[in-house]
Amino acid sequence: MRLLITGGRVIDPANGVDDILDVLVEEGQILQVGREGQGSGVRGQGKKNKKPGNQEPSTTNPDRVIDATGKIVIPGLIDMHVHLREPGREDEETIASGSAAAARGGFTSICCMPNTEPVNDTASVSEYIRELAQKAGRVNIFPIGCISKGERGQELAEIGELVAAGCVGFSDDGKPVADAELMRRAMEYATMFDVPLLPHCEDPSLSAGGVMHEGRVSTELGLKGIPSAAEAVMVGRDILLSEYTGARLHICHVSAAESVRLIREARARGVRVSGEATPHHLILTDEAVRGFHTNTKMNPPLRAAEDITALREALIDGTIEVIATDHAPHARSEKEMEFDYAPFGIIGLETALGLILTELYHSRLLTLPMIVERMAVNPARILKLKHKGTLAPGADADITVLDPDREWTVEERELQSKSKNSPFIGWKLKGKPVMTIVAGQVVWETT
Repeated sequence: MRLLITGGRVIDPANGVDDILDVLVEEGQILQVGREGQGSGVRGQGKKNKKPGNQEPSTTNPDRVIDATGKIVIPGLIDMHVHLREPGREDEETIASGSAAAARGGFTSICCMPNTEPVNDTASVSEYIRELAQKAGRVNIFPIGCISKGERGQELAEIGELVAAGCVGFSDDGKPVADAELMRRAMEYATMFDVPLLPHCEDPSLSAGGVMHEGRVSTELGLKGIPSAAEAVMVGRDILLSEYTGARLHICHVSAAESVRLIREARARGVRVSGEATPHHLILTDEAVRGFHTNTKMNPPLRAAEDITALREALIDGTIEVIATDHAPHARSEKEMEFDYAPFGIIGLETALGLILTELYHSRLLTLPMIVERMAVNPARILKLKHKGTLAPGADADITVLDPDREWTVEERELQSKSKNSPFIGWKLKGKPVMTIVAGQVVWETT
C-alpha cells in the first residue's frame, strides 16, 4: 500500500521540520518527506531509503492520494496512560472498542495500564493483550506491567519476564506502592532492563476516604477531601528513590503545584524523572464538582486554580513533558450513584486533542510543535518506542492528520468507547483529528 499525503503542514519536531510538504508512505514506513517532485527530501530528512535490488521510490502511481491542504500532518499521537479493562471488565471497555476510540482521537499508539482482572503481572496476560490488539487491527498497544504481584504491594512482579513479553514500563496504577523498600527494589530491577516506572503517587494514609480535592469547595459541599500533600509526599519519596537508584521515573497524572515544584527541582539536579498531565487536570478545577456530577470524580481529583496554573507553566517550560489521558471507562450504572460511592475516572481518548487545541493552542499557551512534542515525541522517547514519534524516512508510518480550526461538539452517540463517562459531553471544541494512519493504513477518517 502506497499513500501520498500532499499539501499539508508537516510538523516533525524530532527532526526540526515545520513546512508545507508531501509525505510518501510505502509498506508501512515513511519513504520520503519533501516538496512535490523533490527526490532528496527536506533538511537532510528525505533520503530515499533504497533497498538493494529495488528501484528508487517515486511519488508516481500511489494507491491513494490524500489532500491535506489546510491540515496539519504530524507523527501519530502516543498515549502513555490508558485503561482498556480487558481482560475482566469487557462491559466497560474492550481492546477493540478502546482501539477504535484511540484511532478516532488521533492516537496511533497507546499504553494500557495493568489493573485488569486478572492484573497484568504475568507474561501470559501481556501476551493475551498483544494478541487481542493484533486482532483488533487498529492501533499499536503496548502493555504496562505490574510493579507488584496482584498489585498488592507485597512482592515484586517478574519484571524481566514481563519485559520479554512486551511490557514497556511498570506501574500498579490505581494503587500506590506504599512500601518504600519494595519501590526501591522495583527501581533497581527496572534499571537492569532500562524501563521506566510509572507510579500512581498517593499516600493512602492522607487520602483515605477522600472523594475530591481538599479545599474550600469540598468544605462547602460537605465532601471529604484529598489534600495535595497526599500526591506530593509520594512524588517526593519516589524522586528520592529514583535519585538513589538511578532509575527512570515517570510520574503519572500530576495534579498538584507542590508535585510540579518537586519535579522541577529534581530535574535541575539531574534526576531521571518525567511527568504527565491530563487534559482534565489542565482545564477543570474543583469548582466543576459543585453539581455533584460523578463524571467530575477522578483520582487524583480536580484541584484548585493555582494548581492548573502550575501545571500549565510546567507544560510550557518542559517540566511536565507529556500530555496523557488516563482514559478510565466505567459502566453507566457505576457512575449513576451518589458521589461518595461512584468510582473514580473518566474517558479521554476521543476528546484529548480537541481539548488541548481548544484550550491551550487557540489561547496561544502552546504552539503546535509543542503539542506534538508532548503527545508524540516525548512519549516515544521515554518509552523507547523505536521508529515512532517522528516522520523521518524509515520510521513507522504512524501519522495523525488534524484540522486545528474544525469546530465540533462532543456528542455521546458518536463516542467509540463502550463507556460514556465524560464531563466534556456537549462541549464545543475547535480543532480535531480528521485522519489516523497506522503502519501505512488509514484506520480512521472523518467524513
